[in-house]
Amino acid sequence: MTTQNQTVADQAHVQTAAPVASTSSRYTDWQAIGVIFRLWRRQGVRLVVGMLLALAALACGLALMQVSGLRLAGCVLGELVVTTALLRWVGAGRVLLRYAERLFAHDAMFRALADLRVWFFHSLARGAAAGLGFRRAGDMLSRLVSDIGTLDGLYLRIVVPLVCACLTFPALLVIVGRQSLILGLCVGALFACASFLVPWLIARSGQKAADQAAHLLAHLRISVLDLVGGLREIRAFGAEGRMLARVQAADAALLQGQMALARRAAFANALAFLFGQIAVFLVLLAIGGIMLPKLHGLEGVSVLFLTVAAFESAVSLTRAGLQAGIMGASARRVVEMAVQPAAVGQQAAQKDAPASTDIRLDNVRFRWAEDRPWVLKGLSLEIPAGSRVAILGPSGAGKSSLAALLLRAATPQDGQIFLGGEDITTIRPDSVRSKMAWLSQATHLFDDTIRANLLLGRPDASEDDLWKALDQAAISDVVRNLPEGLDTWVGEGGIRLSGGQGRRVALARTLLAPAPILILDEPATGLDAQTEQDFLRTLNTVTEGRTVILIAHRLTGVEKLDRIWRLSDGLAKAAAA
Repeated sequence: MTTQNQTVADQAHVQTAAPVASTSSRYTDWQAIGVIFRLWRRQGVRLVVGMLLALAALACGLALMQVSGLRLAGCVLGELVVTTALLRWVGAGRVLLRYAERLFAHDAMFRALADLRVWFFHSLARGAAAGLGFRRAGDMLSRLVSDIGTLDGLYLRIVVPLVCACLTFPALLVIVGRQSLILGLCVGALFACASFLVPWLIARSGQKAADQAAHLLAHLRISVLDLVGGLREIRAFGAEGRMLARVQAADAALLQGQMALARRAAFANALAFLFGQIAVFLVLLAIGGIMLPKLHGLEGVSVLFLTVAAFESAVSLTRAGLQAGIMGASARRVVEMAVQPAAVGQQAAQKDAPASTDIRLDNVRFRWAEDRPWVLKGLSLEIPAGSRVAILGPSGAGKSSLAALLLRAATPQDGQIFLGGEDITTIRPDSVRSKMAWLSQATHLFDDTIRANLLLGRPDASEDDLWKALDQAAISDVVRNLPEGLDTWVGEGGIRLSGGQGRRVALARTLLAPAPILILDEPATGLDAQTEQDFLRTLNTVTEGRTVILIAHRLTGVEKLDRIWRLSDGLAKAAAA
């Protein structure tokens, strides 16, 4: 048994590692971070003010350490150099500025993250039918939660400390250099190594490890969601041990990746600490007049305290170097999820959709990604306005891809799609979708009331409109007999309704939309034979006068159609209606 479990764990480990090795990216880390910064422009003023407060707090901190050293040395040597009042004012100023910086900078960052989340959700909503069907839920959850959450440190832990280091470096050169040019150059060089060189090297060397850690975290979430979501099936087949071994293997791989990052961080911190100690040692040598020009006692102690304070701030930049790789990977994963390839060229689309709703596809070639096979290989067909057509074919033939192309949730690599004689790439996506209503094979009912689920398709619909749509979908009698009618809670995924009832509520939501084109992607999925026929007969009745594009594996014989196409090998072949 032990050997068998170990074998399963080894297999799971291989499955865990495989996605990481094969990942490819359309964005570099810096390009993705650039996209994130552009999204934060609305909060630009707040972010700049937070940075200025951080710089002021840093200046007060350095001044406090320097005058403290002068005060201490003055007391030892019997000289009054710095008054208590000055120390009090500098110390109080540092505390107040530090508090204001934390308050203002964190508030600005929270607002920026809110903007990022809104943009992310908006981007997903615009491209929901495109690439998201090929994403796993755990991976999306990881990008939505972990990756966006990680980006809060992009400003607070990288940008602000880097700007502060850029202020500290010349200040250190000038102040120390005024006492001893050689010492100033040596201390400045050591500070540059600790604050800039070491973080850059650790960020560059740790980029691959950070990217791998992000993918391992996503894979762990995928494994856990699979375990939780399929618990009934797992128990039914007695696969608890195998699935648990898979989760444990994913967890072990993630821990191993995180340990690798932690070792890099420890090495970088030790290196920065070493540079700081060398700088302090050089200052002590100068105070003693050994190998360097001798410093006066007061100035020497002042320089010593200033050096210690400056190199303490360098430690945070060393950690930032490692975090830069993590945040770069997170930024890339967020941007790649939200900025779909379908978005290319959409900015130039400014036209409204024409009144005519004729559809024509001309030699359309399409695939979801460069490393995926072609789904459509020169598809051409015409769908006149008001006609009722069926697109048939097995799974993977490209039926749902065709729906995504018509909805402008994806864009073909070659060929053109025309709506009313206009190339849809020249029409605004929202205007295209206003002409089309979509009933997908996996239509989701939200954990809310029937009313709220219906209003999703048309928020301004009246009570009469809702009941009319329910009548058309042949579900109004069921809703009227429910204790709370339209305000009945349907449960998560519509669990309180039967499969047929849930599909009819989804149909009513689709019918509420005044779109002249209906795209029905496997509308009877999950229904038994009799319920499926009743459902399709209902569709025949309530879709009169609209263009109907029925996407299905097969026909039941009750559909009223003008034309039928079969998709095979990326091409459409006409069949008898």
